[in-house]
Amino acid sequence: MKIEHQILPDFSEIIDGCKKGNRKFQEKLYGHFASKMFAVCMRYAPSREDAEDLLQEGFLKVFNSINGFKNEGSFEGWIRRIFVHTSIEFFRKNSKMHPMIELNPVLPEAAVSEDIFSTINANELMKMVQRLSDGYRITFNLYAVEGFTHREIGEMLNINEGTSKSQVARARILLQKMLSDHTKKNFKNDYSVVYER
Repeated sequence: MKIEHQILPDFSEIIDGCKKGNRKFQEKLYGHFASKMFAVCMRYAPSREDAEDLLQEGFLKVFNSINGFKNEGSFEGWIRRIFVHTSIEFFRKNSKMHPMIELNPVLPEAAVSEDIFSTINANELMKMVQRLSDGYRITFNLYAVEGFTHREIGEMLNINEGTSKSQVARARILLQKMLSDHTKKNFKNDYSVVYER
C-alpha cells in the first residue's frame, strides 16, 4: 500500500493563508519553522549575524514563492530546499575565499569514519562546522547533511566533481582533528577533577 504524504489540516489553512498574503498566517508559519530553519542557516553561515540575515531572506523567498507549492510531498522539505539554495546564493555573492581547487584528487573519501560525531552533541558539532573555511563548510553540509552527490554539488557551486570530493574529505579530516582535540581537552578536565579529589 502506497503511503501518501499529506499536509495536516491546520497546515493547509496556514499555507492557504500565506498564499493569500495574510500576515497572521505568515507569522504562524514563521513561528513554526524559524528555529529549524535558523539551524540550517547556522550550518552554512560564517557568523550568527549572517545566519540571521539568511533567515529573513529565506522566509521572504518562501512567502514570495509559496504559490508554487502544490501541496505534494513534504512542506518542511520544500521550505528547507529554499533555505539551502538561499545559503548557496549567499556563499556565491559574499564569499571572500579563493576559488575552490582540488587539493588532493587521490585523497580517500573514507579517510574519516562516518560515525566520528557520535560522541558530540549537536551544538558542539555546529560550532566546529562553523570554524571550517567557507568552501569546506558549504561542501561538507551539502554532501554530509543534505545528501547531495558530488556531481550535484559541483553543478551548484560551479566546481568539478573531484574538487567537491577533496573539499568534503578535507573538511572531515579537519572536523576529526577538532573532535580529537575536544575529546582530549574534556578528558584532561575530567581527569583533573578526579585527581583533585
